[in-house]
Amino acid sequence: MTQSNGSMTIGEVAARTGVPPKTIRFYEETGIIAHPNRDENRYRTYSDVDVQTLRFISHARSLGFSLKEVGELLSLYRDRRRASKDVKRLALSHVADLDRKIAELTTIRNTIADLARRCQGDNRPDCPILKELETQPVAGGGKNRSSRAKPG
Repeated sequence: MTQSNGSMTIGEVAARTGVPPKTIRFYEETGIIAHPNRDENRYRTYSDVDVQTLRFISHARSLGFSLKEVGELLSLYRDRRRASKDVKRLALSHVADLDRKIAELTTIRNTIADLARRCQGDNRPDCPILKELETQPVAGGGKNRSSRAKPG
């Protein structure tokens, strides 16, 4: 049970935040959160503020913010003299990134849907889906894998 001073173990914090202990330790190692205090037996001890911070991080991550962006958001969150325009700038930058990803995924989805529509889906071996995968270059400048031997 949690003590009255708010001192909690990593397991208790994980249960209260939904953030696994391994992830909490990762956030500590990467500097997203401060290393916790340690009690006499060297166990990590966390406070209610740590729980609030981890909930903040978890919510930001669930909205797709990168760890770098989460760090920036935490800095702004902790700075009571922050300018809201800085928070808004970060949020709008994230929206622009999401819009780019949505456009990319929509293009991919439409390409696959078009290929599936052109495939007869019968017992013949001809398939425009496989032909497209064989002949189109890999996006992003990667090596074209069409020269690899095909499984029999």
